[in-house]
Amino acid sequence: MPETTPPTTALPDGVALRMLRHDDGPALAAAYARNRAHLEPWEPVRPAEFYEAERQTQLAATELSSHEAGRSVPLVLERDSAIVGRANLSDIVRGAFCNTHLGYWVDGELAGRGVMTAAVAAACAHARDDLGLHRVQAATLLHNGASQKVLARTGFDRIGTAPRYLRIAGRWQDHALFQRILHDD
Repeated sequence: MPETTPPTTALPDGVALRMLRHDDGPALAAAYARNRAHLEPWEPVRPAEFYEAERQTQLAATELSSHEAGRSVPLVLERDSAIVGRANLSDIVRGAFCNTHLGYWVDGELAGRGVMTAAVAAACAHARDDLGLHRVQAATLLHNGASQKVLARTGFDRIGTAPRYLRIAGRWQDHALFQRILHDD
């Protein structure tokens, strides 16, 4: 069986990409609270308890159970012992599909510095080299040019548009769909 836990990877600006841990709840809550205004336009509406350490600890346990079952790889970006972002491989499907979905965000203070591009590249390398997957999918809001640039820089191709794809910021919104083929075998 392929190795499912990636090694910690050094990224620009003193950031490291590492596996989520059971004790990350308080640091995740702090990161989400600090970035609430930065993330709100790009994410589902979150209840108040989402920003609390107890809820983030529960969510981390759920994500780690999904990882143990081979369905996801939950990652965090960390700098100076603070979580400054996420990069997740989710909905891993084996068999004829060999596919995963990629989701990510970075702290507003680190946006535009190449950190997320390096994190996405590392996550894709793990999907290819360690998980043996064939394809990674990602979706962005149509007007999220920064995220689309990250995907373009890391080898993703736009493959279409999904009308009313996800409920983001309180309403169903269209998304641009992207894929990266990891190998031609």
